[in-house]
Amino acid sequence: MATTERTPRFTHPAARGTCPFDPPPAYGQARQEEPVSRVSLWDGSTSWLVTRHEDVKAVLSDPRFSSDSTRPGFPFISAGARQLNTGRPTIIRMDEPEHSRHRRMLTGEFMIKKVEALRPEVQRIADDLLDRMTEGRSHGDLVREFALPLPSLVICLLLGVPYQDHDFFQERSRVLLHRSATPEQVTAAQAELVDYLVDLTEAKRARPDDGILSRLLERGELSTEEIGSMGRLLLIAGHETTANMTALSVLALLRNPDQLDHLREHPGSVPGAVEELLRYLTIVHSGLSRVATEDVDLDGVRIRAGEGVVCMVNTANRDEREFPGGDELDLTRDARRHLAFGFGGHQCLGQPLARLELQIALATVLRRLPRLRLAVPFEEVRFRGEMLVYGVHELPVTW
Repeated sequence: MATTERTPRFTHPAARGTCPFDPPPAYGQARQEEPVSRVSLWDGSTSWLVTRHEDVKAVLSDPRFSSDSTRPGFPFISAGARQLNTGRPTIIRMDEPEHSRHRRMLTGEFMIKKVEALRPEVQRIADDLLDRMTEGRSHGDLVREFALPLPSLVICLLLGVPYQDHDFFQERSRVLLHRSATPEQVTAAQAELVDYLVDLTEAKRARPDDGILSRLLERGELSTEEIGSMGRLLLIAGHETTANMTALSVLALLRNPDQLDHLREHPGSVPGAVEELLRYLTIVHSGLSRVATEDVDLDGVRIRAGEGVVCMVNTANRDEREFPGGDELDLTRDARRHLAFGFGGHQCLGQPLARLELQIALATVLRRLPRLRLAVPFEEVRFRGEMLVYGVHELPVTW
């Protein structure tokens, strides 16, 4: 068994390559040559980087790897990320039994049958947004006018949060997800957002509604502070991830016209296309962090208790052993084994909603905008390499 004394292979996060859709080349090289690698982090500490599909699944499903970010040795991508994940821990940073107790309170909200019942309403929202975007114009920003407001409207509806406050929570979200945000900036943004949700939840005592915040309050199992923290996670995850996946997916299709033509010719293949786009793009580019609670042997490497592990799901989703030709976008591929939503007990709770929104968003854009194209050269599109959730800042298009 190999020892843990290895020279760090590179610094995580690594530099990006020439293709903005691809993971940094260093990660792909590590997957081929040293799939469990030692890497340096921003603060000079080291962690294990796991890059193969099989090994990532093994770590994410093994209870010996903790999600508790307050444990010594837990790896963070930046000082701001450390503050975000330790200041007010949420369900994604809990181990058993607390994780299951909190997760059970939300499971029913995101069951496939319940989410599918939202399809007509989400379709109405998508059509209304495109109506407004295209009225009297032939160009616009797909992020600002469609990709961002669609999931924001939906998650506000589900939570019982007034959408007119979207500028407030989106501005705080940008701070919380920016890799360069200072601990002080993160603390302030997090406090402002949680306090807003706590006040909103308290107001629902007198005026309950059908939103998730109100139902959590009625259960009586969580304090309003805990509901505020849970609401903060749902609010950010519920709009940032889908918004960026939507815009990035449209851009990837525009850059792969053969795949775009295939989807237009086979509109019934949208659900499968969404899975392939999730695999190919995998917008969590900083990895999923864990820390070993005891010694674990992984792919010939002994990971000691207290050592951090970062699972690179975007690189794992390009693993040739699992997805032959994985660096290519192929909408006919069966990509359902992808790890874009994680794996194991912490797998994304809201994935049925994300799938529904992505399916509707892509199908509606393709149907309503048959001549859609970029309004600027591809080289001028600004990618969100500095954010914890990858995507584009804006997407100027014409139709």
